[in-house]
Formats: sequence, C-alpha cells, structure tokens
Amino acid sequence: MTLLTTLRTRLARHARYRRTVRELLALPLDVALDLDIHQGDARRIAAAAVYGRTGA
Repeated sequence: MTLLTTLRTRLARHARYRRTVRELLALPLDVALDLDIHQGDARRIAAAAVYGRTGA
C-alpha cells in the first residue's frame, strides 16, 4: 500500500467517523433514548462502527 493510498483511506475513514458522530448527535432525544444512545456515547459508538474499536 502506498503512502498516498494509506492517506486517502485514513481521510475517508475519518470523514465517515465525523459524519457518524454528527448523525448520532442529531438524533431526536426520544429516538436516541429508545436506542439507548446517550450524547456522551456518540464518539465511542462512531469509533466502534468505523474503526472497529471497542472499550474505553
């Protein structure tokens, strides 16, 4: 994998992460609570969805 390909991949993943966080934070409160999503968890959930990270 070339440096340019790696950079493009990382930028695309980061953009997907930011978009996911933004969408989670934009959920109406009643919908978010029904899904057991709290605003403080948005970044953790987005990281798990995009990067496959779980945990702290």
